Amino acid sequence: MLKNLIVSKVRIKILQVFFDQPGQIYYVRELVRMTGEEINAVRRELLNLEKTGLLRKEPRGNRLYYDLNKQHVLYGDLLSMIHKTVGIGKELVKKKAKLGKINLAMLSGRFVRRLETLKGGVDLLIIGEADLTKLGQLVQEEEKRLKREINYTAMTKNEFNFRKKRRDPFLSGILLGSRVMIIGDEEDLVAKYAEES
Repeated sequence: MLKNLIVSKVRIKILQVFFDQPGQIYYVRELVRMTGEEINAVRRELLNLEKTGLLRKEPRGNRLYYDLNKQHVLYGDLLSMIHKTVGIGKELVKKKAKLGKINLAMLSGRFVRRLETLKGGVDLLIIGEADLTKLGQLVQEEEKRLKREINYTAMTKNEFNFRKKRRDPFLSGILLGSRVMIIGDEEDLVAKYAEES
């Protein structure tokens, strides 16, 4: 998916590593192992990403460490885009047809930034007629990969609209927070569902 937008497959792999765990720092050989690419190609792309200001480097001992510059103008856009190509976002897109009729799927902004879920918060919200067994399996696989619990909620469009009309505090908390739309669009969330409020 991203390879049609970004020409370098090595750059895509590096971005996926960094944005999958936005708080982590990595050194060159670690990135070589994680991406399965040649060291010179990884170094070249790290240099390119550093020149754009997206990555910062810091020497520690005899290693150069790199981390994401969260102040970069494209940070939020790339975070959103890449989470559709890694982890649970990728699996939701890939298995959408097998998971039932999903109208909207969103990840919380805190979840994609790998921050702790707020009390009563949700990491993943699904709106539609989801196969809860398959969705549960998908979530369990991602929990194992991330080594953390994922709080998720699935509701039908009718339930969503009912709760929204009632100004349900649980739903309001989700809608007021930052999010990454995986299936559907912000405009769909606002337009289609707001008209019934």
